[in-house]
Amino acid sequence: MYDVKGNLHTILSTLPEGVRLVAISKYHPAEYIVAAYEEGQRVFGESHEQEIRLKHEQLPKDIEWHFIGHLQTNKVRYIVPYISMIEAVDSLKLLREIEKQAAKANRVIKVLLELHIAEEATKYGLTPDACRQLLADGEWRNMEHVRICGLMMMASNVDDEQQIASEFEQAADFFDEVKDTYFADDDSFCERSWGMSDDYTIAVRHRSTMVRIGTAIFGPRVY
Repeated sequence: MYDVKGNLHTILSTLPEGVRLVAISKYHPAEYIVAAYEEGQRVFGESHEQEIRLKHEQLPKDIEWHFIGHLQTNKVRYIVPYISMIEAVDSLKLLREIEKQAAKANRVIKVLLELHIAEEATKYGLTPDACRQLLADGEWRNMEHVRICGLMMMASNVDDEQQIASEFEQAADFFDEVKDTYFADDDSFCERSWGMSDDYTIAVRHRSTMVRIGTAIFGPRVY
């Protein structure tokens, strides 16, 4: 078995106070999650409805499951019963569907709005202007089963650390703008989810509060 416990300790030792780890467990077996759980890790990230449902059934119920990656609206109803946070809301349509399905389940789902700052067409997410428009329109204010808790983004997949740092800093500055404009009195709007296995050390220098790390803990994915 991959040295999950050792890797987890190494990662946690590098995270400053105030930065939480989301252990990205998608495509990894349940026993790897158990190994991390035994070391105190409670937040795990998955991106496939069927896989997360099976793991939810098999594993301890105090695990906080985050849905990461692109979420199709027709999948929302399947994950709402047990998901804690949806990290990549990239449209008003998706936000509406989460509200609808969470209301049916009598739950409040935490969400992060996904920003598209990276210079890659393959990335999902709202441009800063589209995010401003969504918030300015105000429909989200009437949603009783969705709680917007912050922003997430992925930096460009490049070797240029200056470019990566610049993108994280743009996201951090945009967070401040959104916080001041729409959530100044809302303490739950506090999350800045950026940084993965290859760039999380840069991310924490640019005000990330939540890093999403999989490969550096669990090793190569088991498909």
